[in-house]
Amino acid sequence: MQLPKDATGHSPLASVSIILPVHNAEQWLDECLASVLQQDFEGTMELSVFNDASKDKSRTIIEKWKVKLEDSGISVVIGGHDSPSPRGVGYSKNQAIAQSTGSYLCFLDSDDVMMPQRVRLQHEAAVQHPTSIIGCQVRRDPPDSTERYTRWINQLTSDQLLTQVFTSHGPTVIMPTWFCSRAWFSHVGPFDEGGRGVPEDLLFFYEHLRKGGGVFRVDHKLLLYRYHLYATTHSVLEMTIWIHRVHFLEERVLPRWKSFTIWNAGKQGRRLYRSLTAASRRKVVAFCDVDENKIRKGVYCHEDSQERPKPKVPILHFQAAKSPFVICVKLQAIVSIPATHHPAPALGPG
Repeated sequence: MQLPKDATGHSPLASVSIILPVHNAEQWLDECLASVLQQDFEGTMELSVFNDASKDKSRTIIEKWKVKLEDSGISVVIGGHDSPSPRGVGYSKNQAIAQSTGSYLCFLDSDDVMMPQRVRLQHEAAVQHPTSIIGCQVRRDPPDSTERYTRWINQLTSDQLLTQVFTSHGPTVIMPTWFCSRAWFSHVGPFDEGGRGVPEDLLFFYEHLRKGGGVFRVDHKLLLYRYHLYATTHSVLEMTIWIHRVHFLEERVLPRWKSFTIWNAGKQGRRLYRSLTAASRRKVVAFCDVDENKIRKGVYCHEDSQERPKPKVPILHFQAAKSPFVICVKLQAIVSIPATHHPAPALGPG
């Protein structure tokens, strides 16, 4: 059944707008759009699609589903361009949001599939947490493609959703699961439109935290989250993510500390030390580790430093080290930390 029109001939404002950027997604679009149709949310829904210069059959598939969705009472807004090159995910999301009307925004990637209760459950959470980004647990496809990452997505505690924002995994609720109010998005956004290679989700997430936003996860697997070689994520260099993470750590945490210890005297810990500003490096009182070979070295000398004499930092056994810590190890390697130690947010590879 079609939604009734208002006096101007437009459909009334939707309660929830599903934000769907599309670029060459013909392989997944049918299943993705079918999952929009299958939502059990009883409020008004709208699908806002922005086609970012797709050269495949994406546009035809979208037009086909527009009829099906509108026959079911879901209004569909389609925007896009056919330039030779795509403008990128950040631009496409911003355009899809700008042309939409919903009081709440539900973000969806064109290669993913929503479970029928996703919009309903996340909308309920967003009403209760109006200044939070609402995420959810996911089911990975293929199931064994990123087991440790998937476990991290699904098992973080409510406290860890805020303390682990510095890890290499990026936002503690992943972008394809985001749901938030339009008012809050407008307060924080828009997305960075730098295009390919820019982690627009991470930059938005950090700005969200700067402005006092919360992070909440609905503990149901509401999204089939696909892993494949064509995913936009692969275009972002690890070094780019690293630089943003270190800058955010220096902005949000290190100013509160007079000194700190880096937990890991190996490659990652030394990399963090070298990446810090000179002022932050001077706060590092020690490295700590459990590896006797590293501890026996006794000291780390920053050979590339322009300072004279070159900085030398002690390497201690973790039981002799003093908090606070910046932890630069894989997360499952720190399952046993003495209660007398109070580690800082992890910065390691996760």
